[in-house]
Amino acid sequence: MIARAGTGPLRRLVILRHAKSAWPEGVEDHRRPLAPRGLRDAPAAGRALAETDCLPDLALCSPAVRARRTWELAAAEWGTPPPVRYDRRLYGAGVPDLLQVVHEAPPEVETLLLVGHNPGLEELVLELAGDGLDDALDRVRTKFPTSAIALLSWHGTGWPALGPGTALLTSFTVPRGRKG
Repeated sequence: MIARAGTGPLRRLVILRHAKSAWPEGVEDHRRPLAPRGLRDAPAAGRALAETDCLPDLALCSPAVRARRTWELAAAEWGTPPPVRYDRRLYGAGVPDLLQVVHEAPPEVETLLLVGHNPGLEELVLELAGDGLDDALDRVRTKFPTSAIALLSWHGTGWPALGPGTALLTSFTVPRGRKG
């Protein structure tokens, strides 16, 4: 299936899976912190977005501790981070809920960042991507690891027009920080 050409400005949906989390005993799932690797990878994700000129106009983030901390560490790599909205619907969400949150983004937002969890994020990317550049779609199908960043592009007059097969998966990267 090929992404259908739309009308309107180029819009970009950036999907960022939270960085690697820890599993401390007795800690509820939504309170799990980042693991040491996650603390290294989240800033690397922020640098990767800055280097590819993919900084968002707005970020929508799950309220789970690991997602919030991923957002904070990634955004700290930018001069002026965009506004962020924490939305409880993003925690453990499936495609319908994720898409509903995206559809509610203000029309003036051209680049939207979604920070959340799998399997919902991976399924959302596969649902929206009508096509992908290089082997990006195959890589998403194989694994959508922690700190992964998928960039979907499409033309549309507003976020409610984004639907199945309407976007092009233009890149898929998995930034990793260095031990040190």
